Amino acid sequence: MPVKTVKSRSKSKIVKTVIDYKSVLTETEPYKPLLVSLKKRTARNSQGRITVRFRANPYHRRLYRIVDFSRLDKKNVPAKVETIEYDPNRTAFIMRVCYLDGERRYHLAPEGIKVGDTILCGENVEVKLGNRLPLKNINPGTEIYEIELFPGSGGKLVRSAGSFAVMMGIEGDYAIIKMPSGEIRKIHKECYASIGRVSNSDHRNVRIGKAGRNRWKGIRPNVRGTAMNARDHPHGGGEGKTTRGTRKPKDKWGNVTGGRKTRNPRKPSNKFIIQRRPKKR
Repeated sequence: MPVKTVKSRSKSKIVKTVIDYKSVLTETEPYKPLLVSLKKRTARNSQGRITVRFRANPYHRRLYRIVDFSRLDKKNVPAKVETIEYDPNRTAFIMRVCYLDGERRYHLAPEGIKVGDTILCGENVEVKLGNRLPLKNINPGTEIYEIELFPGSGGKLVRSAGSFAVMMGIEGDYAIIKMPSGEIRKIHKECYASIGRVSNSDHRNVRIGKAGRNRWKGIRPNVRGTAMNARDHPHGGGEGKTTRGTRKPKDKWGNVTGGRKTRNPRKPSNKFIIQRRPKKR
């Protein structure tokens, strides 16, 4: 998928890149029966207080597309891909399919799917792009996405643009999966997964270009702690560009944010992790 470069018309000479949607998407208007309006409570709790900093409502109005991450109630019912569409609520593209009984639904679109292709969900369906089947019936080395964490829970894992996991094999009642992060973990073999990798793999190559583009998405400016006063942040205060003044980096409330493990050592799902993701160098 090509990435277009947009040059600035101002003297700042900003260069930003955007996805060439016209070469991929086949529909510009969403399917109205599958749209819902969500009330915006960005960064605020039920009392109206800001609990997440540097967030705001997006400048652009957007409706939520109801995406089916399960398909379990449509087993062995073939569906034909009608459109590939943009979804402002996620990084991946979505596809609108029409089932044999006439019902239309949105699903996550895999990379390489085309309008007119037929997809299927079931116990013993073919291992083909876009199909959905249990992990126990997927061959080792196959790329998968939209993986269930528990049988019948719907796809929870591997849903962002360009991501995929790799099926490594079956051991007892569990399938061994290599996650996009490099982590190797066990998932019950009765869980369903879709074949392929998530669409819009060039999302990682997009260059924002200007601060205003983040404001459109609802991201407010993030102020560095070292630029604040001492009363506002543990890193603040001092004359000019001084060091943070504490041995370990901390957040606004004094909690250590670097150099310590944050995962609960007694978390029940720890026993399913065979190998943790490799550390960044």
